[in-house]
Amino acid sequence: MRTNYVLIDFESVQPTQLVALDQDHFKVMLFVGARQAKLPYEIAVAIHRLGAKVEYIKISGNGPNALDFHIAFYIGEIVSSDPTAYFHIISKDTGFDPLIQHLRAKKILAARAKDISEIPLVKAANSKSPEQRFEIVVAKLRQLKASKPRTVKTLKSTIASLFQNQLSEGEVSAVLDVLHSSGLVAITDEKVTYALPTDG
Repeated sequence: MRTNYVLIDFESVQPTQLVALDQDHFKVMLFVGARQAKLPYEIAVAIHRLGAKVEYIKISGNGPNALDFHIAFYIGEIVSSDPTAYFHIISKDTGFDPLIQHLRAKKILAARAKDISEIPLVKAANSKSPEQRFEIVVAKLRQLKASKPRTVKTLKSTIASLFQNQLSEGEVSAVLDVLHSSGLVAITDEKVTYALPTDG
C-alpha cells in the first residue's frame, strides 16, 4: 500500500484523533510555528503513541506564510523519493488549495482537510453501517472513472482494500447489496455495470 503522509499545520489545527493514524501506511509530520512553545498534554500523549511514525518540524522564522512554505518544501522533497505517496495537508488555511491543484496537475496525489477525521482512509476505518460504507465506496468509484471494477470479484476486492481488509466477507457483501439495491450498480452473470450520477 502507498504511504500516506499527513502534514499537520499545527498553527491552524490542533488535532485530537491522532490515534486513527496509528497504522503502517501513515506517516505524520507535525509543523509547529516559531512562536508555539508548548504542545497540549492530550496531543503530546497521542503523538507519543505514534512513536517513529511522527516527525516534528519546528519553523525557524516568522511570517504570514512561513509554515506553508515549509510544508510545500517537504512535499517536494518526499515526492523525489516516493512519487506514489499521497499527501494529506491538515489545515483550515485555504491558501494551500492552489498548491494542491498544482500537485494534482503534476499527477501527485494530494488533498487538504480541516481535520484528521476527514481523511478518506480514516473515514473508511470509522464507518460502521453498510450505508456509511456505501457512501465511501460510491465516492471511490467516481474517482476511478473508466477504471472501475467490471466484475463482482474485483468490485468486492476494491471494497475490501478500501477498508484496509478489515471487513468480513459478509460485511463486504452487505455494502455490495446496498450498491445494487440503490440502482447505482447492476450485476449480470458476475459482470458489473454502473449508473453513477457522474457517469451521465
